[in-house]
Amino acid sequence: MTPTQLRAFATVVQCGSVKAAAEVLQVSEAAVSMHVAQLRKELGDPLFTRATTGLAFTPGGLRLASRAVEILGLQDRTVREVGQAGHGQRLLRVAATSLFAEHAAPGLLGLFANRAKDLELELSVHDSAALPALLASRAVDVGIGPQPAVLLPDFVTTTFLKYEIIAVTGPGHVLSGQSPQPAQLRALTWLLGPSAAGPDGVVPDLLRRIGVPEAQQRIFQSDAQATEEIRRTDGVGLALGFAVAGDLANGRLVALGTPGLRSAGRWSALVLPTHSQLPAAAELLRFITTPRATQAMLRGAGSAPGRFRPSVHVTLWS
Repeated sequence: MTPTQLRAFATVVQCGSVKAAAEVLQVSEAAVSMHVAQLRKELGDPLFTRATTGLAFTPGGLRLASRAVEILGLQDRTVREVGQAGHGQRLLRVAATSLFAEHAAPGLLGLFANRAKDLELELSVHDSAALPALLASRAVDVGIGPQPAVLLPDFVTTTFLKYEIIAVTGPGHVLSGQSPQPAQLRALTWLLGPSAAGPDGVVPDLLRRIGVPEAQQRIFQSDAQATEEIRRTDGVGLALGFAVAGDLANGRLVALGTPGLRSAGRWSALVLPTHSQLPAAAELLRFITTPRATQAMLRGAGSAPGRFRPSVHVTLWS
């Protein structure tokens, strides 16, 4: 695979369509399609399929997009960091898993960034397994993801927010209001957010517990897009409890009643030991457990469909 092919595919993921990617790259749609087709052939993976709300990605497609962005974004990040240092601007780099990044990070980091005019926050999205290495290499300053099963040596861990993942469907689905058997659940096509593509976490663990094969998973660019697809098609998927509370209350979504289709988790923040922490990282660690921070994280139910693209998106608050 070539950098040109990777850039074309990453832009398709970021923009949500081949046409929009071609406009951003200032090339023809045929050129973008050709690069994607070459990747599909080389990797033996369709990478994505079309759905009513845009593109639905395979687990392999999202993994490729994540790796492509790491490669292509290194140069841009280096140039930006050097420029900021020269102008007296502080930068705090936060790495988070996709579930936290979509639903809780906007409120938290927006509120935190307002506390200091010279502070800029950068949010990037990674699998939870990558967070310790990113911290150890000083690629990021704070890592936020599921609570580690075992406390990691050489890191300071602060656990701060509980959450629940539930299985939901539209009110018109044939299984709505029922308690389907495991075989029925495994035969369904599951409409999922990007957290399903990770190797670990509450969502992948729950999918493995149910036994949903990857061939039955359709992964969207955001939880919000997956949830909208469930509403429109009466599909089935997994959702963050506080993010869909309003839809459950007004009947736009229905929680499946089978035991074992709910799973609880907790988010934790990881930073380097005290003597190696940036002052801004230590301040965020103190702030993240306050009532104001909790309210900010729970205030919204995520972003609009198609707006948050965690596999390729870096968000800045300043």
